[in-house]
Parts: sequence; structure tokens; C-alpha cells
Amino acid sequence: MTTTDKPLKVSRTSTNDALIDQLRACKNSDDILKFERWFNTNIESDKLYKRICELLKNRSISRALGSKLLFTIIEDRENTISKLSVQ
Repeated sequence: MTTTDKPLKVSRTSTNDALIDQLRACKNSDDILKFERWFNTNIESDKLYKRICELLKNRSISRALGSKLLFTIIEDRENTISKLSVQ
């Protein structure tokens, strides 16, 4: 008998599919950041970057899409921190 580390999440499949569709619909940095703000404000679960990491781990999204999303989110955080430290 073989077991895997990947948990079976049948009830969350449609939720993950909807999230993936929305992430794929983000065409530029503004779209990504706008969706991130909405997601983090309105969805009572993990932050978006954690969900992206989970999707990458489960191979539900491509590395290219995941890196684009995370790069945009991290770059925005760094810019925000830079602005705060300058003031």
C-alpha cells in the first residue's frame, strides 16, 4: 500500500478551480494587486500568497504563473516597505 503527501480535497476542488481561473485572468501587475487586495479583505482563509504556494505545491498552477504572481506581490511589498523606511 502506498500513501502520498498530497491530501485529497474533494470539497475544495471547485473553489480552487475558481481561484485558479481568477488568477489566470489577471493580465498585468495592477490586476494581480487589485485581486490580492480583494482576496485578502473578503476571503476568510489564508492570505493569497499562501494559497498560491499551496497551488504550486499541488501542481495546480504552472511555475511560470506562480512565479509571476509571487514576484508581483513581493515586489509590491518591498516598494511599500521602502516608502515607509524613507519617511
